[in-house]
Amino acid sequence: MDRFTRTMILNWISKHLDGTDNPFASGKALTGDKVGLWGYRVGDYRLISKIDKGKLVILLVEIGHRSNMYD
Repeated sequence: MDRFTRTMILNWISKHLDGTDNPFASGKALTGDKVGLWGYRVGDYRLISKIDKGKLVILLVEIGHRSNMYD
């Protein structure tokens, strides 16, 4: 991943997820074989994460371009 994309994603995480009381507001619950995971749109990239509600810990499972994230 190039530096610009990495910085864009980290800035998005910092703005929308870091310290939030509701990490679900910016994302979408996934279905199918990704049930229990949440997806976030960041430009042309998608972040797939698992959220531990008890601790509000966000475990990032996968980052990738939208064209191949849901294969």
